[in-house]
Amino acid sequence: MSHVHADWLTRPERVQEEQPDRLVRALRIPNGATVVDLGAGVGYFTWRLARAVGPNGRVIATDIQPEMLEMLAANMRKRGVGNVTTVLAKDDDPGLPSGNVDLVLMVDVYHELSRPRLNLERIRTALSTGGRLVLVEYRDEPQIPIHPLHKMSVGQVRAEVEPAGFELVEVLGFLPSQDVIIFTPVQ
Repeated sequence: MSHVHADWLTRPERVQEEQPDRLVRALRIPNGATVVDLGAGVGYFTWRLARAVGPNGRVIATDIQPEMLEMLAANMRKRGVGNVTTVLAKDDDPGLPSGNVDLVLMVDVYHELSRPRLNLERIRTALSTGGRLVLVEYRDEPQIPIHPLHKMSVGQVRAEVEPAGFELVEVLGFLPSQDVIIFTPVQ
């Protein structure tokens, strides 16, 4: 999504449609964790993650558009959030530190990656022992009013992510239109 349409990311109905606070709670993120909001946009989930990790935790917010990161930084300042670092990612490299990330969250982002295999390799390297990769994707169901290019079934996600060295841990289906698909790296 282009930064030109960033207002869509903060539309009021998104709270009901995607239940962001419930999603973050369901991930049971420990206080002090290091979490990545990959494809963070304007920070819709970033500030929620920052609250979840607490003042001793850290959120790394990445995006490939510098304009999105500027809007995100402004949103964090406005909210008084100080435990977020922004990273300008590349299409083949999210720019993550090696081996100390507890959780990588991608909300409606994975299907947008132009080079998913390379990103998955970098994510796998970034995750700590026991770290998790969480993908939130719109279900591939006809009644969900999203363009088909922006939907993925759990099977499609698994077919791409598992060969990159991940194993499925859990699928949470409590969101109205999206699946929360949780992986860990194969040891």
